[in-house]
Amino acid sequence: MMNQALSGTLARWLTGPRVAGLPAPSAMPAPRLSFEFFPPRTEKLEEQLWACIRRLEPLAPRFVSVTYGAGGTTQERTHATVARLVSDTTLTPAAHLTCVGATRDEVDAVARRYWEAGVRHIVALRGDPPAGADRYEPHPGGYAQAEDLVRGLKRIGNFEISVGAYPEVHPAAVSAEADLDFLKRKIDAGATRAITQYFFDAEVYLRFLDRCLAAGINVPIVPGIMPVTNFASVQRFSAMCGASVPGWMGQLFEGLDEDAETRRMVAAVVAAEQVRLLQANGVDEFHFYTLNRPDLTFAIAHILGVRPKAAR
Repeated sequence: MMNQALSGTLARWLTGPRVAGLPAPSAMPAPRLSFEFFPPRTEKLEEQLWACIRRLEPLAPRFVSVTYGAGGTTQERTHATVARLVSDTTLTPAAHLTCVGATRDEVDAVARRYWEAGVRHIVALRGDPPAGADRYEPHPGGYAQAEDLVRGLKRIGNFEISVGAYPEVHPAAVSAEADLDFLKRKIDAGATRAITQYFFDAEVYLRFLDRCLAAGINVPIVPGIMPVTNFASVQRFSAMCGASVPGWMGQLFEGLDEDAETRRMVAAVVAAEQVRLLQANGVDEFHFYTLNRPDLTFAIAHILGVRPKAAR
């Protein structure tokens, strides 16, 4: 009886489908990276942010972006963080700028302040509705959409401009086709790169690349990567922003609510597997949403072959 069981198991192992291994890291060049930070609200959070920046700075990312709250709620903190990145680090900052809650003149004034501070890269976004609003409404006299903001920025200076892209469709879009048309118009207005909303299924992103190419979009569509440690929080946020969370991810984090260390290890495995699969498919640039917590991002960068550079 035991021999039959072993024989059946062995037969299943030998006749089942084979899954080829991913290429060895040494077989592919290290990718280019960029990181996103958010401006601090308290002195303690500012210490956490700058510890994160100093931890990741030696990886020499292509740029680092700093977010901008709805309605300009973090405008001064964002500007202060970006200005300090210019003056106190070797990093190239990209400042987020949105259309929400401001006139064109007000947005233009912020952009000019960035230009005067030496910032040459803007992440131009429409922005989310302010707290309490059910849907986005253009500000009277403001930029209506990110497409308009891109054109306005180009009139102010020769900014490098990145825009957002949504592999699983923006939650406010009327259709996937309309959403892709919005992206194409932002590119045609002068954007040179798109950074995607985070996703967890590599196939979702790869199919999106196919659709972008078919639509005549040929700028880099950089995948946004979100290392996950708090699964419940990601579920809630994903429901609002239109990103799907695969069932298998829930199974991986099941039972770990009180086990932070194991959650971190699982998070590293999930994100590393995601980026390695994308890298094997030829993707050579990644944008990490760090949440101002550097360790997971640093570990994944190491797995991808990125090593700290000597201080300049």
